[in-house]
Amino acid sequence: MRDTPPSTDTVDCDLLVIGSGAGGLSTAVTARKHGLNVLVVEKDSMFGGTTAFSGGVLWIPGNPVSRRANQKDSRDAARSYLAAEAGAAFDAAAVDAFLENGPKMVEWFERETSVRFVPTLYPDYHPTQIGGVDVGRSILAAPFDIRELGKDMPRLRPPLATITFIGMMFNSSNADLKHFFNVTKSVRSFFYVARRLASHLKELVRYRRGVNVTSGNALAARLAKSALELGIPIWTASPALRLVTRDGAVVGAVVSRDGREVEIRARQGVVLASGGFSHDIERLRKAYPHIARGGEHFSPVPVTNTGDGARLAEQAGGTVPLRYRDAAAWMPVSKVPMRGGRFVAFPHLLDRYKPGVIGVLRNGQRFTNESNSYHDVGADLIRACEGQPETAMWLICDQGTISKYGLGYAKPAPLPLGGLLRKGYLMRGRSLAELAQKCGIDANALEQTVRDFNAGAQHGDDRQFGRGTTSFNRYLGDPEHKPNPCVAPVAQGPFYALKVVMGDLGTFDGIATNVEGAVLREDGVPIEGLYAVGNDRASIMGGNYPGAGITLGPIMTFGYITGRHIARRANVPAGSRALQGTRQEKVHAAR
Repeated sequence: MRDTPPSTDTVDCDLLVIGSGAGGLSTAVTARKHGLNVLVVEKDSMFGGTTAFSGGVLWIPGNPVSRRANQKDSRDAARSYLAAEAGAAFDAAAVDAFLENGPKMVEWFERETSVRFVPTLYPDYHPTQIGGVDVGRSILAAPFDIRELGKDMPRLRPPLATITFIGMMFNSSNADLKHFFNVTKSVRSFFYVARRLASHLKELVRYRRGVNVTSGNALAARLAKSALELGIPIWTASPALRLVTRDGAVVGAVVSRDGREVEIRARQGVVLASGGFSHDIERLRKAYPHIARGGEHFSPVPVTNTGDGARLAEQAGGTVPLRYRDAAAWMPVSKVPMRGGRFVAFPHLLDRYKPGVIGVLRNGQRFTNESNSYHDVGADLIRACEGQPETAMWLICDQGTISKYGLGYAKPAPLPLGGLLRKGYLMRGRSLAELAQKCGIDANALEQTVRDFNAGAQHGDDRQFGRGTTSFNRYLGDPEHKPNPCVAPVAQGPFYALKVVMGDLGTFDGIATNVEGAVLREDGVPIEGLYAVGNDRASIMGGNYPGAGITLGPIMTFGYITGRHIARRANVPAGSRALQGTRQEKVHAAR
């Protein structure tokens, strides 16, 4: 579905937002509710950005959703945790703004918009670090029926195909997945799954997609609904080509729309929210060490995240320094073969935590605690493969483990594995030596690694890396497996393996801004009228990944901060004529 093209080659608004993920839409909604008329343009044919692919979790210390669930937190503890996590990259002013405004943002969006959250039980990723907690800082977008988007429903980016089951989304909880794992073992789980499948199949027949969405798809849909209800046009398939400047200030942008250029004149400025540079190959060669040494990178984020915001900022005099040791939120992925010879990324979010799964390098040796966060495992993988042409690991398990939990895109029994074995996604060997030979792994080393691992695993111990010793490790393990939910022997063949390479969930390095989001020149002076939010803006996490939702939490918080800041500079009080009347109607008519 496409919007009706504008009738002229120029459009006026107060604020232009380039990008329709959580960063762009939270900024747009905030600015609109505070009196500005806003236009959002999106390069892709669908809105939602990387957010629509994400887990939809926000890390917000002291948030009201967790407080309502009687989960305790301390702002001082959160600040200490972030200081320890970011190290030398700790930005006190930005962190203080985040901690002050994050809870306010959550309360405001729940009160003023269609955005809703539910609490989670996620521990911080490093709960034993100073200031870390076992529960209370991560919240999740509430499920949503996307039929509420009306005619705009087809324009919502669908979830990543590899993390759905025939397009059906799972709730981001062990409780939901547990029923699918136990479908052949529990009558209750069987009927739960049967009801879910029946409802989903009806949706596919009627709408050709699932309409009851969860996770990031729910967050993107809720933000889009809020924007559209406020009369904010979202122009899809409308990439920004260049900024328009006057006397050093940014006053608009030229957008390609329906085959012609449209100049958008933005009285209060332009916000860059294009999703970072995860597919900007030239910039990645400088930022990602495994690409610099000739290795592979396969990102699951939308292919349209090609660094447009960074390019536009640099053309206006801004800077995009590569300052973090880890320039992105690393995500180990496997490449799932699809029709037509193409591949789709499968993010390894759950299988690494399950008992009976280990990860090895080509040399047949383990290199990390597989039950650590995706970012930590990815960072360890990059460094373990330093000096090698390939950055990859193999997840290994036995028949009992793959039947119970699945492995990567391969689903648990009773679903068959034959197709993925024939396509080469999965490898199988009657022995570890045969499996190693098929994968190109050192067979003797793999056999020794498994012997050493099993010696402790039979007692629930990981003697090398301590899997299952933190609350986060255990959270995504199997709570019914005793004594350690993350550790079991790799014992009974046949054995299985799949190859995992590096991907990312978005970039950490980004455009240099001040706290309010104004893009800075090299000398630290803000560029008048130009702002950056979302993954276009440099992360406040210093290249580390402290907990579930540390991307979306700051993204929405600083979208809220930036939207309010721009509206205040414009001296337009909330509820003014702009919110009620003619100027937004003029922009809306341009849809």
